Amino acid sequence: MQRFTLHELHCFVAVVEEGGFQAAAAVLHRSHAAVFAALAKLERQFGIDLLDRSGYRVRPTEAGLSLYRRAHSLLRDAESLTLHAQQMAMGEETELNVVIGDLCPRSKVLGLLSRFFAELPNTRLQLHYEAVTGPWERLLSGEADLILHRIDKSDLQLEWIDLGSVPLIPVVAPGFLPFPISDAITPEQMRELTQCVLRDTAQHAERPDYYVVGGLSQCSVADHEMKKDFILQGMAWGHLPRFMIEEELRDGRLLSIAGRHFPGVTEELVAGRRRDRPHGPIANRLWQFLETQALALRRDIEAGDYRPPVTSSSAPLE
Repeated sequence: MQRFTLHELHCFVAVVEEGGFQAAAAVLHRSHAAVFAALAKLERQFGIDLLDRSGYRVRPTEAGLSLYRRAHSLLRDAESLTLHAQQMAMGEETELNVVIGDLCPRSKVLGLLSRFFAELPNTRLQLHYEAVTGPWERLLSGEADLILHRIDKSDLQLEWIDLGSVPLIPVVAPGFLPFPISDAITPEQMRELTQCVLRDTAQHAERPDYYVVGGLSQCSVADHEMKKDFILQGMAWGHLPRFMIEEELRDGRLLSIAGRHFPGVTEELVAGRRRDRPHGPIANRLWQFLETQALALRRDIEAGDYRPPVTSSSAPLE
């Protein structure tokens, strides 16, 4: 039997995932005829029907679905092998892509990154900001070497370093509510009031609504800083990380409405990366550096201290 090629497996996986030859061809930047021919060749080689073409959208047969799972795993291993070879050939990485998520205490995290990369003039830090599910999309698509955000810890593709807990508190400005603050405020009462929510930066992932009360009026913003400004001006209500509003809660410029129906939520901030792909020497040094700094960062978060570290007293990287 003639051996199949990775190209043919790529075509098969793309047809299954995209639900058709034309869509798969567009994703792979191939012609429709080339993808169709690759699938026909695979079916001849294996002597089985991989696709059910009887409906509007093609679907994998039972045998095709079984082969799809194995092919998907094989292609992932092939990608990891290629990346590993490339990293060995190039030595130390010339750049690292790091994504800071919306939950990060930015000054503290930027201070840590500044300390690390100050010792590595030949490696450029490509720093990105993403919100909600945007960091996950960057990581899972291979566009980020590391993210500083929350992750799904049940995802076996990922490994992480715990960096601390970030409480998000539902808050309003004084005078915003047309009724007294109590621990019994209901979603029905808040539904008539404008809620400010973060805009998800993910392009393709499913976008669940986090802490959103379905109502008549919403405003969406790019980051928590703008969200905080909207709420301070009495234009909306919403959830904000406690580290951003400690002072405003103390002096009364913001009021917590946390209670029975709005308990707030605590998210786990982590450094996350893919465990199913190899990492270069600089990426691994950064990972080790963050492991050494994790305990101090967790303590700062719990104490509400978000000042950046003093760069003149930087510690050794290893």
